[in-house]
Amino acid sequence: MNTKTALLGMFLLAITTLHAQEIKSGKFGKGLFNIVGQDSSWTMRVGLRAQLLGTSTWEEGESNETSFLTRRARLKFDGFAYSPKLKYKIELGLSNRDQSGASPFTSNAPRYILDAVLMWNFYENFVIWFGQTKLPGNRERVISSANLQQVDRSLLNSRFNIDRDFGFQLRHTTKLSDKFIIKEIFSLAQGEGRNITTGNLGGYQYTGRIELFPFGNFKGKGDYKGSDLAREKTPKLSLAFNYDYNNNAVKTRSNQGSYMIIDNGTGFFETNINTLFIDAMFKYKGFSLMAEYADRTADDPFAKNSDGTLTGAEVQVGNGLNLQTGYLLNTNWEISARYTDINLDRMITGRNPETQYTLGLSKYIVGHSLKVQTDISQLEVKGGNNELMYRLQVDIHF
Repeated sequence: MNTKTALLGMFLLAITTLHAQEIKSGKFGKGLFNIVGQDSSWTMRVGLRAQLLGTSTWEEGESNETSFLTRRARLKFDGFAYSPKLKYKIELGLSNRDQSGASPFTSNAPRYILDAVLMWNFYENFVIWFGQTKLPGNRERVISSANLQQVDRSLLNSRFNIDRDFGFQLRHTTKLSDKFIIKEIFSLAQGEGRNITTGNLGGYQYTGRIELFPFGNFKGKGDYKGSDLAREKTPKLSLAFNYDYNNNAVKTRSNQGSYMIIDNGTGFFETNINTLFIDAMFKYKGFSLMAEYADRTADDPFAKNSDGTLTGAEVQVGNGLNLQTGYLLNTNWEISARYTDINLDRMITGRNPETQYTLGLSKYIVGHSLKVQTDISQLEVKGGNNELMYRLQVDIHF
């Protein structure tokens, strides 16, 4: 019996043995159903979502390429255990893209687990997280792929994000006034990404983030959702500053990218990698604006063998800027636009500067839970081949 069959079997068994529990089905997009223990000491909401994507690209000097795939397919569980102050979240990836990245560092196994985290509100406004989940990195990465304003995230995210890892996060909220709120996050993680089974090869990864809300909280956690579907009646702004330090990192993009293997596979090159993020989200009456800046540096970006010779691997140092805006019409159609500028250090990485312009159109049938999105992007590569890309995606979220 393979792993997928076992997971499906466990899921079906759980459903057929729920006679001792109370099952409640909610609104579309709020989970397939919600299970409540007889003594109300635990809950479990079960959700499922899929993104169906078609892409066509035209690169200068090359023939057109078209592809269709299930971009994401995920099974989600969340709720509380023992006490409403102890919450949990588990998310499993079922599509090929979700599971990609198997290597000796993941025991050569597909990476099924996206999130497996406990969240304990142990004192007043203090919450501690433990497990594998998204690090408090750039805003666009923390926004769920189910809640994006355009078909997918920007080039800034793909080049600089710090994604998921295993560790601790301490979160706190400070209320300076009736409206002004500050949210602080500190994270200590293993520093090599998700589903790693080989242990900590380098040092640890430390991340700090502070978010300012001068006009109060967004409706429905809208600071981490694309588009102003809540149609904020008053201006709402979140301004955030983020610093990530990966001590003795062994991968080319902090905890992402490829391992910097040295001495014919007998060791790893280690260097300290620093990543700075500054981002903002603004929403008001259907208008939204998101801005992000990222900058990555390394103490020594060139991976070297023990004898000082170069291995050919380099830390992807440089900076990027992403600006994205949209306006939601009363008919729930939205027009959006994005500008992304990526400047990796060409002397180190050998990569040319990239600028991408994207124009998007979305129809929200049931908010982000059922939507159709399309966009067209022009990628301009200085000294390289430009590329035109068209995408169409349907997103359904139970």
